[in-house]
Amino acid sequence: MEYRFLGKSGLQVSALSLGAWVTYGKQVGEDVAAECMRVAYDGGVNYFDNAEIYATGEAEIVMGNVIRKAGWKRSDLVISTKLFWGSGGKGPNDQGLSRKHIVEGIAGSLDRLQMNYVDLLFCHRPDPDTPIEETVRAMNWIIAQGQAFYWGTSEWSADQIMEAYHVARRERLIPPQMEQPQYHMFHRERVESEYLRLYDEIGLGTTIWSPLASGLLTGKYDDGCPPDTRASIEGMEFLRERLAGEEAVENLKKVRRLAPLAEELECTRAQLALAWCLKNPNVSTVILGATSKKQLVENLESMQVVERLTDDVMQRIEEILDNKPELPTQW
Repeated sequence: MEYRFLGKSGLQVSALSLGAWVTYGKQVGEDVAAECMRVAYDGGVNYFDNAEIYATGEAEIVMGNVIRKAGWKRSDLVISTKLFWGSGGKGPNDQGLSRKHIVEGIAGSLDRLQMNYVDLLFCHRPDPDTPIEETVRAMNWIIAQGQAFYWGTSEWSADQIMEAYHVARRERLIPPQMEQPQYHMFHRERVESEYLRLYDEIGLGTTIWSPLASGLLTGKYDDGCPPDTRASIEGMEFLRERLAGEEAVENLKKVRRLAPLAEELECTRAQLALAWCLKNPNVSTVILGATSKKQLVENLESMQVVERLTDDVMQRIEEILDNKPELPTQW
């Protein structure tokens, strides 16, 4: 396993990490979650990602139980959670990025995780109804209390991140350190272009999610939607619709064209897609979302594929994808 610094911080995270989105407490039970987390840990993964909304809090409970039963040393782990949508409460303050929800939300997450702190705390989405300064002050307070070590954002625009950064610097508070954006072969603009200035200017780290485009890049949807995938889960109808759209049809053609290249490189298409993400020097860690030991073992082996992605191979991939974002001409 390779370890990368989280942006310009001194924290090192495994280049491949494991997330609980959809799976823990919903798609798989605690036994399967435990098996996958053990495989990841034994493979050198030190970073595990979660969120208060995942399975309305159940994912945090499952992850906390697994870590407690495994007896792993807490200082060996990097644990994150995310706040915004709440964990199922229906009250007007049970979601958002107000000081009230952030303070109460982290308390709930820590209780479910059975931990005194998380290493990383994310604002899961931007909140148009809460001033960014209020959110920055609340996050600074959480860190001052020792309930988190670093804070960041997820799916915020570059302008919103910069506003939070400048507010923090102006008020002598702790600025955001990392962003958790979607990034894969078919979703590149934000990570490769919009955020480009942030990597150097503020030292932004990235913990990317959906590196396999919800399974599209694995080839499992080449012939339609199998019954045992995320797209078949109740509540994930948006994935089925995404796979049936005109854009998905064109992307599936590209996925099929990647198959011979993957075979030439002696890897699966999933490993090729993950290695491609890992080649980006601005990616701190790639979050995996495995539902079985077999799947996770395959994904972890993508680390060995990275060195096979020479400049020539990367150019061949670009020719297939034909979607390289334009670099910004000015900030």
